[in-house]
Amino acid sequence: MSTSIEKTAPVTAPERAGGSRPVSRTERFADSGGVLNVFSHGFLALWAVLIVFPLLWVVLGSFKTDAQINGSAWSWPSHWSFKAFGSAWTKGHIGGFFANTLIVLAGSLTLTMLLGAMAAYVLARYEFKGNRLIYFFFVAGAMFPVYLALVPLFFMVRNLGEISPLLGLNSYLGLILVYVAYSLPFTVFFLHSFFRTLPTAVHEAAMLDGCSHTRAFFQVMVPLAKPGLISVGIFNVLGQWNQYILPVTLMQPTSAGEADHSMLAQGLVNLALQSGYKSDAPALFAGMTIAMLPVLVVYLSFQRQVQSGLTSATLK
Repeated sequence: MSTSIEKTAPVTAPERAGGSRPVSRTERFADSGGVLNVFSHGFLALWAVLIVFPLLWVVLGSFKTDAQINGSAWSWPSHWSFKAFGSAWTKGHIGGFFANTLIVLAGSLTLTMLLGAMAAYVLARYEFKGNRLIYFFFVAGAMFPVYLALVPLFFMVRNLGEISPLLGLNSYLGLILVYVAYSLPFTVFFLHSFFRTLPTAVHEAAMLDGCSHTRAFFQVMVPLAKPGLISVGIFNVLGQWNQYILPVTLMQPTSAGEADHSMLAQGLVNLALQSGYKSDAPALFAGMTIAMLPVLVVYLSFQRQVQSGLTSATLK
């Protein structure tokens, strides 16, 4: 009984198609996009440092005293003190500005998401005469700089105040309506593309079961569009929370003794100016920390939903 041993070729490095030369490690690294990955990751790391480092510097500065900041602005706090937060909240009136911003943001964000979602849904799912024209009007609104409309906007809101003080200058409702008009174009543009990617079978099944258009929208389509709604909602929160030019134009007391309804961004500027020649950097840093914390918490809480909302339109 004889046995035969088959000879096999030795295992070598991968070879290029159509040739016998083995592929080197450097070539495999280049073919796999390694150079591009290193560059992109390095750029993102540098960008993260440029963003995170100033924020950490502001937060640490809010726990220092004036003497510590003037002595060494880049050192670690030798004594952690919360005195600056109390000074910013009471003497700087950050608490009142914070409450004003929450009131306006709650009203404007609710109206923006409700009206924007309804408009985007109708434009995306129903065909009617003038559909594309209305959509392009919204898109054109997103391209229009708000700075060009400040003067006519001021007179328009002032004239509305003559009809009803609730809609005039230095009023919550007046600024809420301006925020809604300012945020609707981007909201409709974003959600229009998202609603078009949703499956039509679910909507058709709901209509066959006797569901009305309103009920189908709120109970069927809105839950399906939740990632997109959260994503555009976060962008609206960021834009409206940090808004400065619109409040400084429309939220000025028009008479002596009138309540000041200034927003948080205005409060931070007032906090920086009211000290005059006397430095109070810790209070200013504390006010900035108070202003950034709510937005940071909201974003970190819905980070996954924001990422899924931005990529779902592409994946579908």
